[in-house]
Amino acid sequence: MDMQNRESLDPGYPDDSKGVHGGDIYRNPGCLDFSANINPLSMPPAVREAAAAGIEASVHYPDVFCTKLVQAIAAKEGVREDCIICGSGAADLIFALCLALKPRKALLTVPAFAEYEKALRCAGCEPEYYVLKEERGFQIGEDILERLKHSVEIFFLCNPNNPTGVLTPPPLLERIVKQCSDAGILLVSDECFLEFLREWERYSLKRFLGQAGIFVLKAFTKLYAMPGLRLGYGICTDTELLQKMHSCSQPWNVSLPAQYAGLAALREEEYVRRTREYLKQEKEYLLTGFQKLWIPVYGAAANYIFFRAGAGLYEQLRIRGILIRDCSNYKGLGAGYYRVAVRTHDENERLMKALREVYPEGLTGGSHTSGSARREMDER
Repeated sequence: MDMQNRESLDPGYPDDSKGVHGGDIYRNPGCLDFSANINPLSMPPAVREAAAAGIEASVHYPDVFCTKLVQAIAAKEGVREDCIICGSGAADLIFALCLALKPRKALLTVPAFAEYEKALRCAGCEPEYYVLKEERGFQIGEDILERLKHSVEIFFLCNPNNPTGVLTPPPLLERIVKQCSDAGILLVSDECFLEFLREWERYSLKRFLGQAGIFVLKAFTKLYAMPGLRLGYGICTDTELLQKMHSCSQPWNVSLPAQYAGLAALREEEYVRRTREYLKQEKEYLLTGFQKLWIPVYGAAANYIFFRAGAGLYEQLRIRGILIRDCSNYKGLGAGYYRVAVRTHDENERLMKALREVYPEGLTGGSHTSGSARREMDER
């Protein structure tokens, strides 16, 4: 069996079987958390107030249909209301989608968000893998089209990818859409980090809805800094599929505080604009710092930076009171790969100070920030 086919069946790398994710402040109390990719501007005050009002209203059951929230999302996205489905975060919708579709064969890029595979396996599906190569800068290549055949029923594409922070360029996105359409594959476009980009519309597959089998996945979690409230939504013109997803979900899966907060968040246009400008400035600061320390960076398109450094960096920063995401448990990765969120300037300075303590002479054998990461910064 050749290398490509062997990798497509089993990359043979560590997986996320222990359910490790970022944001584990509960087992690391007092640490400054760079491990979860949350908006550094924090939750908007109006969203906090709306969530509090939702608590007051929680003497009643939530609206099982999320009627007002669905109407507001449909108006924002410019789609029909029956094309929207809400859930308790994006992960809730991923599981509902897989249970509704029950695919026999799926294709995943790795490394990527672990919940795709978990949800597929819960639905009885054994996924195949397209391994993102370090020598390619973890970029999807044209050869992905060869893997999107009629036997594949669903393909998850995270753009920008989590954890690598790498974007798939629009020309290749269009070819992937066409290939999936021709082969009858449901293309799940995970765009939970996309709106951190100033030019996010160029990369969104929403414009292809109705032309192909596409499910666009979004979340309030990251952009509006409300992960504890759990709110996400999907957009799809296949209303029959959405009805099946509803039947696979528990009722009242979106709480009243989350529904109220989501309605308020949709009005926060100035907050989103400020977020994008702030991230541009702070990412430049961090990338420059990584470059001076000769730490190679692979992707920084959204609100996080993916890089490679020495094994054991997670623990060396943790004892300094800083929590980063150790990415060694992602399929396709091993020891030495990490991800950090972009936080406030004072916090980013603290991170860089700690990295200089760990690597006072710079990372031995490291290299400058990758050209693709810097170009992505320039384009954004």
